[in-house]
Amino acid sequence: MSTQPVRTRGPVARILMGVLVFQLGIGGLLILGDMQGLRFPTLGPSAPRLTEPVRPGDQRRTFRPDRDRPVVQPARNPGKLPDRLVLTQTDGATYRLEGGISAGDADRLSDMLTQAEPAPDTLILQSPGGSVQDALALGRFIRSQGISTRMLSGEFCYSACPYLLAAGVERDIDPDASVGVHQHYFGENTFLPAAFAVEDIQRGQGEVMTYLNDMGIDPLVMQHALSTPPDQIYVLLPEELDTYGFTQPAQ
Repeated sequence: MSTQPVRTRGPVARILMGVLVFQLGIGGLLILGDMQGLRFPTLGPSAPRLTEPVRPGDQRRTFRPDRDRPVVQPARNPGKLPDRLVLTQTDGATYRLEGGISAGDADRLSDMLTQAEPAPDTLILQSPGGSVQDALALGRFIRSQGISTRMLSGEFCYSACPYLLAAGVERDIDPDASVGVHQHYFGENTFLPAAFAVEDIQRGQGEVMTYLNDMGIDPLVMQHALSTPPDQIYVLLPEELDTYGFTQPAQ
C-alpha cells in the first residue's frame, strides 16, 4: 500500500492565512460596532480632552461631550443634555434648541417651530450632534423661516450641529463658544460599516457640501471634518469661523 506524503503549509501560506483571519476579525468588529452603535478608538496618539485650551494647530480633542465640556464655563449649567432636540422659549421670540439630533427630529421640530407663539426669530443652539440628514433637513427649514442662530459663551455645537448653526439668516457666535466638526456616518444599511459604504459616503458628503454652499458657508470647512476621526472633534477657531463664513450674514 502506497502512502502519500503529508503536505504542510509553507511560511507564505501561513502568512496569507493569518492576514485573512485578521481581516475577517476586523470586518466582524466593524459590523458588530455598526450594529450596536459603538465607536472603536482610532489608532495612534490620542487627542487632548475638551477641557484643555484650543490653540492654532492644536485643535483636535477627544469627542466625549457627555463627559468633557469646553474649557470656558457657560453662564448656565444645562446638566445632561437630552438625547433628542428640545425647544424651549427663553425670551420673547428667542428660543433655545438643545440636545442630540435624532432621527425624526427634523419633522418634529419643524412642526414645533411652526406652531410656536410668538414665531421664533432666533434659536440659541447647544448640541453634540447626531443625525446628519435631520440636521440638513431642519437647517433648510430654519433658513426658509428666516430664523437667526446664536451661540453663547462656553456652550458648544459639534458634529452635525454646525449645519443648524449655518442655517441662520444671521449667525451670532460668541468668541468663547465652541464649534467643532469631524467625520460622519452616512451608511443606510445598518449591517454595512461606513468604512465600506463608499457610495453612501460620497453621496452624503456631496449633500453636505451642497448644503453648506447654499447656506453661504465655504465648503472647504469640510477639509477639517474629513481629516478628523469620529471619536475626535476639530474645534474651529474664531478666525476660521470668519474665514468659512459662519460669522457673516447669510447670502
